[in-house]
Amino acid sequence: MSNKICELLGIKYPIFQGGMAWIADSTLAASVSEGGGLGIIASGNAPADYVRNEIRKAKELTDKPFGVNILLMSPYAEEIAKLVCEEGVKVVTTGAGNPGKYMDMWKQSGIKVIPVIPSVALAKRMERVGADAVIAEGCEAGGHIGELTTMVLVPQVVDAVKIPVVAAGGIGDGRGVAAAFMLGACGVQLGTRFLTAYECNIHRNYKDKVLKAKDTDSVVTGRCTGHPVRVLKNKLAKELEAIDRYNPDPEKVEELGVGSLRKAVIDGDLDNGSFMAGQIAGLLHKEQSSKEIIEEIFKEAEEIMGKKFW
Repeated sequence: MSNKICELLGIKYPIFQGGMAWIADSTLAASVSEGGGLGIIASGNAPADYVRNEIRKAKELTDKPFGVNILLMSPYAEEIAKLVCEEGVKVVTTGAGNPGKYMDMWKQSGIKVIPVIPSVALAKRMERVGADAVIAEGCEAGGHIGELTTMVLVPQVVDAVKIPVVAAGGIGDGRGVAAAFMLGACGVQLGTRFLTAYECNIHRNYKDKVLKAKDTDSVVTGRCTGHPVRVLKNKLAKELEAIDRYNPDPEKVEELGVGSLRKAVIDGDLDNGSFMAGQIAGLLHKEQSSKEIIEEIFKEAEEIMGKKFW
């Protein structure tokens, strides 16, 4: 069977690797693209020069399509929006804002634009401004999240828009992929599963924390700021959760959170790092290459569904 996402992007399997700030670098993105999916370099709050270097490194590692995730609230968003055109990037995913003002420029450069959305209203808005597809991400996901679950969000988005829908949040194996297709999605995005990839350059402590996580080991912090984040439990997470629950103080949350993701990814600081991961972490117990992850997931999905949807 034909698959809209595979046809749109020229990839073998309809799977994206999430644009995880500080984590999704050229090495991980290229390995996912080489494995048949869409690797994504995360720009986060990094300056344009860093993103340019990562794009060029990825081009040296793969000739397959890969994308760049642009955090639209980043102070460097406008520079990076222009940079992806200059560098011939094929796909842009976006988060934390409306990409409308860049859409004409990206379209003129032949870039496919696929925003991450947490609601039906935002999915409709993205379709109106010219998005090629949307990533409907449920609150099971790691990092910044919305309020709706993947099970609830995906079918409502599918019913509301005509463009392809990619499901994200709580998907970690072939069962999750099969479920996403049954909900009407034509592709999936995985973040947490790729934290366990050999090519993922996070600190060993981070990787071990994901591999050892149980089903109840993630918690949502920062609700009082209006920008909730799902992380694995540790000392910092407990402090942030207590502020949300007993003494809401957005400024205190922001103060404690500054640099915490770097402390997790680079330093492996088990107490003060922000170990972003989704609820699916409890399902993950082994390391594999990105290619092995992708092939295993789609083999499982095919066995469950009895046919290919890609």
